[in-house]
Amino acid sequence: MRFRTWLAWGLGVVVLAGTTGAPPAGAAGVGGALGKVSAKVRERVAAGGTATFWVMLRGSDDLAAARKARGKAKAAAVLRDARAGAAADQAGLRRLLTGRKAAFRSFWIADTMQVTGDAALLAAIAGRPEVKAVLPDEPVRLPVARAAAVRQAVEGAEWNVDRIGAPRVWAERGVTGAGIVVANVDSGVQFDHPALAAGYRGRAGDHDYHWFDPAGICPGGVPCDNTGHGTHTMGTMAGAGGVGVAPGATWIAAKGCENTFCSVAALLAAGQWIVAPTDRNGLNPRPDLAPDIVNNSWGGAAGFDPWYAEIVRAWVAAGIFPAFSNGNGGPGCATAGSPGSYADTYATGATDVNDAIAGFSSRGGGQDGAVKPDIAAPGVDVRSSVPDGYAAYSGTSMASPHTAGTVALIWSAVPGLRRNIAATREILGESAIDTGDTACGGTAGDNNVFGQGRLDAHAAVALAAGPAGSLAGTVTSGGFPLAGATVRVDGPVQRTLTSAADGGYRFGRLPAGDYRLRVSAFGYDPVERDVTVTADGSVTAGTDLPASAAGVVTGTVTSGGTALPGVTVALSGTPVTVTSDDAGRFRLAAPLGDYELTARPLGGCSTPVTRRLRVSGDHREDLDLPQVTDRSGYRCGPATDGYRAGDRRLDLAGDDSAAEVTLPFAFPLYSQARSRAWVGSNGLITFGAASLSYTNTALPDAAEPNDALYPFWDDIFLDDRSSVWTSAGPDTFVVEWRDVTFFLSADDRLSVSAVLHADGTVTYRYRGLSGPRGTGISATIGLENAGGTDGLAYAHETPAVTDGSGVTFRPPHL
Repeated sequence: MRFRTWLAWGLGVVVLAGTTGAPPAGAAGVGGALGKVSAKVRERVAAGGTATFWVMLRGSDDLAAARKARGKAKAAAVLRDARAGAAADQAGLRRLLTGRKAAFRSFWIADTMQVTGDAALLAAIAGRPEVKAVLPDEPVRLPVARAAAVRQAVEGAEWNVDRIGAPRVWAERGVTGAGIVVANVDSGVQFDHPALAAGYRGRAGDHDYHWFDPAGICPGGVPCDNTGHGTHTMGTMAGAGGVGVAPGATWIAAKGCENTFCSVAALLAAGQWIVAPTDRNGLNPRPDLAPDIVNNSWGGAAGFDPWYAEIVRAWVAAGIFPAFSNGNGGPGCATAGSPGSYADTYATGATDVNDAIAGFSSRGGGQDGAVKPDIAAPGVDVRSSVPDGYAAYSGTSMASPHTAGTVALIWSAVPGLRRNIAATREILGESAIDTGDTACGGTAGDNNVFGQGRLDAHAAVALAAGPAGSLAGTVTSGGFPLAGATVRVDGPVQRTLTSAADGGYRFGRLPAGDYRLRVSAFGYDPVERDVTVTADGSVTAGTDLPASAAGVVTGTVTSGGTALPGVTVALSGTPVTVTSDDAGRFRLAAPLGDYELTARPLGGCSTPVTRRLRVSGDHREDLDLPQVTDRSGYRCGPATDGYRAGDRRLDLAGDDSAAEVTLPFAFPLYSQARSRAWVGSNGLITFGAASLSYTNTALPDAAEPNDALYPFWDDIFLDDRSSVWTSAGPDTFVVEWRDVTFFLSADDRLSVSAVLHADGTVTYRYRGLSGPRGTGISATIGLENAGGTDGLAYAHETPAVTDGSGVTFRPPHL
């Protein structure tokens, strides 16, 4: 994907705010406004040239009204609120561009503007405070569909459609997707193809509101497909004659891909049109004609690239199910492509006729460690419609339409679930056929190869249509929570999952009926019991597993004589993994035998330890982890200060700002005494100069910023709930980031307290965590000297923070 993540480009932003009443001196010069601009854009306007580029603004639309709305009013609320927000955010930049007679195009769905201009215009744009970043205009490549052998179809349907059980849904329930509108953002569709003509919403000959071609590729405003890709994916979703999963569904389409590539402008325009279809000229939007489901068999390079995140967020708020392919970057791990890797999308991997994962199918994880793909479906040798005929293709592009078509069947069978995306995701996952492959992480029931398993349309519709309830509980042993236990239910359906780190498990939706619950774990005797799940009921079934005829290993984890909480203690070659408690204690059970016992700390203050262990009965094994020090002798350990709040609010708000503060004492950092500092909104305290950087790196790193404390360095955003405070005492100085959130992750929050002591000791404390980014998964925590040549990191892009946790750094003389 060409809108590569902000972090990768290292874009600096230059808006500074001082402490209440006075801005810091020299604020305007920090970083330089062109620090917002991608190097590629700067290169393209060098030597008097012009370029087309994208201007990303700071606004983030409040879609709360849409989430509360019902039915078709959801899309209307998204259109209203997003357009109003974009109009306000873009007003100043519009005036500038209009006054300079610059060519530009604005988009309300992502608060983004496409501009063509020279270096002078670029500098003027970059200097505006509402501008977040300026990025190059580069297309996305449409995944190449791999030609495949045509497999023999089963009676009445292609093998892939039959494999997911769609024909059983048609036959047993008379449900074919009627009443549901599906769409794709793709290369177009041959609207009069025999498999698709009857389902096209514009079949009467009026293509307004049913077809959108933002680049004007197709002659006469009539739907076309110049690659065959979009006709194929639409056929798998809604084609007649046995090629489609939901042949009774109605379809519309947006040509987001001009050819074998998809321009950013076309994809954004298509994203807007999905929320509020327009006439063929892009005018007179009708959110009441928005589709129910949109399939996206396109994507970019592996990793998380947030450029399409606002579009997907708007779709979800409008109640439009966002189906995406997971990418063709396999077989390696961490190959899931954006936008399929987003937590908000529902991504599908590809399987073959033997139900094995396809070698090309991308593996996860995804955004903030989310399991990706979400599910797997047939994607090898899939026969479907192409312009003027039929062909068999392979790719995750072919897999995703199976999921989209299945959602159409679910919503057609149970109209009350229409636009309820959370419940629908749960139904898809609960009904999937568990397929264990933990090569890229996860569990047998939820892993980064198959997701939650193989798609089963028949089971999904049955689960959605029938009376259902939930079953939850906690697995323990001797009162200690037990992670990794296998929890299985057998009854009207069979389901298996694994207990979480706190021992908890939950089957969110099970058909009502009687079940046999079996809980088992390595080193413990299994326990079975009967449970009854009632319609709309919630059953709680806690289970305490007795240790089997084996040894119980207990001990305490320390480092330098201090107990270490949150240390992961594991036995090699077994699924046994436990976590030390607040006093550093751990307890685990294992059959008699020889093992390796490994203790891994939560952060980087200590190094892991591995010992050979013979279990011949109950055994005590205390573990002392060596402390880590940097070259200057700084070390860290469990926090010695509690969370301290500030009492003086700094004048910081929004995104990427800093304020200068005067310290009540000379704070020593790497033998240099400091009397003033700059508090950055992005969770850092710098001493040499203000820094607005959010491109957090490992420590030490010679790149700016240096000479700093990093309590929680990330792309933090200060919204109306957030604030930054300080508090000064005779020998302590506190900086508190209170209830802050993150750019493009508004649901994730935390509060951070940094306590600086006159002797050079510093403590970071954390509380109020919600969401994965609050755990530090994209943050850097530590400290660093003035040259970036020495430093100590507690964590770098690692989930090393828990609610109430903290870390203290000590200089070498203490």
